[in-house]
Amino acid sequence: MIKKLLLAAAIAASAGTVTLSASAAVIVVQTAPPAPRNEVAPPPRHGYVWAPGYWDWKNNRHFWVKGHWERERRGYVYHQPAWAERNGHWEMTRGSWARGDADHDGIPNGVDNHPNNPRRD
Repeated sequence: MIKKLLLAAAIAASAGTVTLSASAAVIVVQTAPPAPRNEVAPPPRHGYVWAPGYWDWKNNRHFWVKGHWERERRGYVYHQPAWAERNGHWEMTRGSWARGDADHDGIPNGVDNHPNNPRRD
């Protein structure tokens, strides 16, 4: 059993390019994503939110996921997937729905000290 765990740890350490959290909400890689592709957003659709395309990571490479419609969720705001460089590696946060963020600043209304303030930094 210990040999299997050591082998799994060695394989994971040798790959060193991908780290997945328990929920796989954040992906960490050493390779920067390519520039976003230019997609034309379709006209608004009642009851849906447009989720733009993005670069995802699978099988040790970036691949493009086309934009798509997400069914609107009342009281929630959709946050699209995003890549950010941190400490020499790239982290992608998966798309998700956040409860009650009326001013779209990433802070839920219940804990926002300055809700709906257009001059908030």
